Amino acid sequence: MKKNKKVYSLLDFVKIDKFYIICHFKCNIKNKTVVSTVPFEPYNGKIKITFKEILLHPIETYNKYYHTPITIYGDNTNETIILKAFEKVSKYFIWNDKEQQYIYNYKR
Repeated sequence: MKKNKKVYSLLDFVKIDKFYIICHFKCNIKNKTVVSTVPFEPYNGKIKITFKEILLHPIETYNKYYHTPITIYGDNTNETIILKAFEKVSKYFIWNDKEQQYIYNYKR
């Protein structure tokens, strides 16, 4: 099984608002949860909008920003919001070959 699917199996809770996506990744073996927050924007980069566009074309600018498709979860891609969120907290997890899953392993 692909490691991406194993990242998805860590998902315990996802909250989406108009600015952020908050992902709770939980290791059931150690009963530990790590929270990651990422901006609600396309994974491939920020949407570039100029001040001039906002002034001259406010409706088109709004549509460009709020209607750009994003992929929150997907089996056939490595560019999802969930994977981006996991990258931010991946230092708290280690891949365990024996268990074939990510396990919480943060040492201070």
